[in-house]
Amino acid sequence: MNQERTYRTFTYREAVFRICCEQFETVTEEIVRQRRVLEDYIARHGEFQTSLVPLELHAGAPLVAQRMARAARRVGVGPMAAVAGAMAQCAAEAALRAGVQEVIVENGGDIYLKATGPVTIGLDAGTAKLADRLAFALSAEETPISICSSSGKMGHSMSLGRCDLATVVARDAALADAAATMAANLVTTVSDVDHAVERIADIEGIDGVLIVKDDRIGLAGQLPSLTKAHP
Repeated sequence: MNQERTYRTFTYREAVFRICCEQFETVTEEIVRQRRVLEDYIARHGEFQTSLVPLELHAGAPLVAQRMARAARRVGVGPMAAVAGAMAQCAAEAALRAGVQEVIVENGGDIYLKATGPVTIGLDAGTAKLADRLAFALSAEETPISICSSSGKMGHSMSLGRCDLATVVARDAALADAAATMAANLVTTVSDVDHAVERIADIEGIDGVLIVKDDRIGLAGQLPSLTKAHP
């Protein structure tokens, strides 16, 4: 991300956030609030946390759970596949409601942002040939937007595949997060890339998808401009 901006780190439970916002406390307070209401819902309906398939919501489900469940239904995964993106967007939207003009919230590789100027988002493919070389260059006009990534080789999230990197761009961060999880699940070998790209690009609400497996890159949809992460 741009060096001109100041980013601060916030850790809550097992989640680590990188935040760029004048109202840092507004963002962090919303993270804590949203996490608590989600945990309260899960305490009453434990299957929401463990299911690997979409679920119907119970009465009184909080907004964050509603967003996660909606994304899960559209993609065909369990609702927790959307939690990081949903949390990032809820937190960023709280700052926007408070009047800030720019906010960037990253939650373990899942990003929601509204920018007032150009932003470069690095994409860590985790491979020798591509590591630290890929990035998206966004203009302010392309935001608000979410860019969410998953991998079968990096990070702590569960993945059923061996994808180096699956990145999905959408307006809805819960949807982008869930779709990135599905994309990574679908790729075990290089021959899986084309099918996975087509499958994700066909989901309603997805703007674009990028998948990296070994030396193969698959692209579909309307993605931000690709650039070098370190020109």
